[in-house]
Amino acid sequence: MAAMTDAASDLLPLSVSIVCCNNEATIERCVASVVGLASEIVAVDSGSTDRTLEILGAQQGVRIVEQPWLGYVKQKQFALEQCSQAWVLHLDSDESVEPELARSIRELIEGDDTGIAGADVNRKVWYRGKPLNHAWQPEWRLRLVRRGRAKWGGFDPHDAMEMVDPDARTLKLRGDLRHDSVSDIATFLSRQVSHARIGAKSAFDAGKRSKVTKLVTSPVGAWLKQMVLRRAFMDGWRGWLAAAATAMATCMKHCVLLELEEEDRR
Repeated sequence: MAAMTDAASDLLPLSVSIVCCNNEATIERCVASVVGLASEIVAVDSGSTDRTLEILGAQQGVRIVEQPWLGYVKQKQFALEQCSQAWVLHLDSDESVEPELARSIRELIEGDDTGIAGADVNRKVWYRGKPLNHAWQPEWRLRLVRRGRAKWGGFDPHDAMEMVDPDARTLKLRGDLRHDSVSDIATFLSRQVSHARIGAKSAFDAGKRSKVTKLVTSPVGAWLKQMVLRRAFMDGWRGWLAAAATAMATCMKHCVLLELEEEDRR
């Protein structure tokens, strides 16, 4: 009994919100990374048909909320609103907290500096068992916030957590947020097709337009950004594939956007 009490006393006044659907390959790592950290773990599932719910049900302290898919921004906002602790950490279902980041989160919350409203974490993609230390780096994301001080914004599928008060003080935490988003390059690219369709539709509805020339300039620019500015080549062949995939995704988005524009003109 004493051991259980001690373990409970180590938990922070922290809720973790997770949005998931058919994520059996990554959800266990995601939850396990915060089990000893958070007082509350809220998993919002939008209709999993694989073992995701079974895995979640076997994890201690996880509260499962079933909610039909509302879209990226609205679903994450719904998950945020289910949280009850003073602090909230959001994790995608293919993300997990690395040990150094867990220590940074604990230090920040236990320090209880009332002037700090949130914190950015650096998300780093793991591919073939190793992190990509250059491709897509750094990728700072606001993920840890005081409850009531932030909301989800952006446009689907490019959601982003934002402070309600843009002048609120935030800081950057040490450590990495592991992102297991690339199981293999073919699956990753197929997912980018869906993201391109959703992103182009959101951009079109927001009044954004493309040009035929962007089918060349935008992919090349995206590739150069990764290879030159981010030095993705230093990740070896994995970095080259990451840069190429980024260029392809950019091209796909402009392809869909141009098609939407043509349909609208007709």
